Amino acid sequence: MNMPVSPQSLDSQETRARDSLFLLAELTVEDTGGQHKVKVRNLSAGGMMVESDIEVSQGLRIVVDLRNIGPVRGQIAWVRSGRFGVAFDRSINPKLARKPVGAPAETPRYLRTPLTYSASFPR
Repeated sequence: MNMPVSPQSLDSQETRARDSLFLLAELTVEDTGGQHKVKVRNLSAGGMMVESDIEVSQGLRIVVDLRNIGPVRGQIAWVRSGRFGVAFDRSINPKLARKPVGAPAETPRYLRTPLTYSASFPR
């Protein structure tokens, strides 16, 4: 669903749900195919604030590749001196972006603390 999003509606709806962070992401402009590394400063289920010196304008369609989330389509909602807001086309789980990449499911054996004395484990 492509609905126009105003900066005011983003501020009022998502102020409490934003997650401040520093995350590098790959942003692709749909019209030109230009790819750019950008800094994500705030991330929420419905959008993000980006810090970058790339030239963008309100309404421009983009795809951003977010760590542990993958590609997400959206549009530029607002632009202000070196920063811009993106409204996503679909909701995401912003907490996934904070998880380490490729983290093992459990602690490796060599990092575990022995709980009981064993003859095979010298003290």
